Amino acid sequence: MKTLTMTMVLLCYVGGMGAQTNSIERILRNIEQNNKELQAGEQNLSAQKAGTKIENNLSNPEVSYSYQYGREADPNQSELTVTQGFDFPTLYSSRNQYGKLQDKAYEKRFGLMRRDVLLKAKELCLELIRLNQQKGLLNNRKANAEELVKFYEKRLQTGDANILETNKVKLELMAVNTEVAENDAAFRTALQSLLAMNGNLPLTFDDSEYPVLPELTDFDQLRDEVFQSDYELQSVSAEKEAARKLVTVNKNGWLPGLQVGYRRSGGIGDEIHGFIVGGSIPLFENRGKVKKAKAESLSAELQQQNVALRIEAELHAQFNEAQQLKQSMAAYDLSLMTNTLDYLKQALMAGQISVIEYFTEVESIYRNQQKYMDLENRYQKVMAQLYKNSL
Repeated sequence: MKTLTMTMVLLCYVGGMGAQTNSIERILRNIEQNNKELQAGEQNLSAQKAGTKIENNLSNPEVSYSYQYGREADPNQSELTVTQGFDFPTLYSSRNQYGKLQDKAYEKRFGLMRRDVLLKAKELCLELIRLNQQKGLLNNRKANAEELVKFYEKRLQTGDANILETNKVKLELMAVNTEVAENDAAFRTALQSLLAMNGNLPLTFDDSEYPVLPELTDFDQLRDEVFQSDYELQSVSAEKEAARKLVTVNKNGWLPGLQVGYRRSGGIGDEIHGFIVGGSIPLFENRGKVKKAKAESLSAELQQQNVALRIEAELHAQFNEAQQLKQSMAAYDLSLMTNTLDYLKQALMAGQISVIEYFTEVESIYRNQQKYMDLENRYQKVMAQLYKNSL
């Protein structure tokens, strides 16, 4: 069970995600319902659960009939035998317990697959937000370049500007138009991938704001929360418990099998009825199964330890990356960059700086604005990885 601390953190995380609730969360729920991989996984889960029940079924009853005849002086003989074999009762009990543990492992595996599908979908949503933000930046650059082209064409006609300056602003407009087209293509590609995950059913996505995220302060607390909720850890843990129970099942396999039945034999008017009680000793059928089950149990335990170590290492790396990205983002003054762009434009149109000086400065600012968008997008994706088990 998740602790109260984990629940409170997730409630805070979900509660602050206004943008995600309206768009990302809506899309994730649609994909959870329409994704073909998840639909196939659900059917496979049902088949696997049915398989565990089948393994504990009784064997088929056996019916045999024989008819014997001889000389005319000898009466004809017939025999009818009906038998039912079954394993020792404790074996059914242990197999039933193993089946429940195996079903739990199957459920956790499906939960892991569901989580990974939804995480991929969320990362696509975050990428679409980045592309929408970039589109807004490019549209501003395009509008600015179009205004400058008109301004310099008018100045060229009056002799206040030369052809080199006019061509420079036209080249800037060409470059921006190219970037706008590339942005549109990238957006369509990402959106098409999202549609494919939704079974090619229509989706719309217009958001340009990221969801609000919780603050990362204590790694040990985060580690405890993830270790209690991680689907992969729960999956390998369930498989370990099932493997342990399989050892017990195979030990019980050395218990003798039982058989009961009914027999009728004899000729006409001289029939004999009786019961059959028998058993089988598993001298050969169960040989090596306990040893194999113990090896599989040890393998499952080592696999759980390996997954735990890997997840902790990944958490360390993601936690440190998120902290570093947060610090890098804090170094950017977005309002300063926006205001500086306005001042540079005013200075250019007032003739205080040249076109070359203007574009040298604004290119640096545009690069920094794009860099900030990339940092914020990477930060959002790292946080999505850290909180992927809450999807």
